[in-house]
Amino acid sequence: MSIERRHTTRRMSQIVIHGDTVYLAGQVGEPGASVPDQTRGILDKIDALLAEAGTDKSRILQAVIWLDDMAHFEAMNAVWDAWVPEGQAPARACGEARLATPDYQVEIIITAAR
Repeated sequence: MSIERRHTTRRMSQIVIHGDTVYLAGQVGEPGASVPDQTRGILDKIDALLAEAGTDKSRILQAVIWLDDMAHFEAMNAVWDAWVPEGQAPARACGEARLATPDYQVEIIITAAR
């Protein structure tokens, strides 16, 4: 089975497609923006990348969400909950981690079916 990589740099690919499974690299929002604004920006990027890969958010299998501080959990969830289609919530984990720069407060990693 082939592996297709899109938006590839020396370090990573934004999209990897293997069979009917789509893997997205961790997506981050606008540095320095609020948690809700970063989350909205990330979800917009996810929508665009999934569409490019021939799928959409209703086909997400798993989401891994990193927050720089779990105090942001409710603010992130308010945006997430409005975005996820009713009855289509993926398996999900959310944890706290130091992200690439202090300006990032949210990072989301997605695996989806096509």
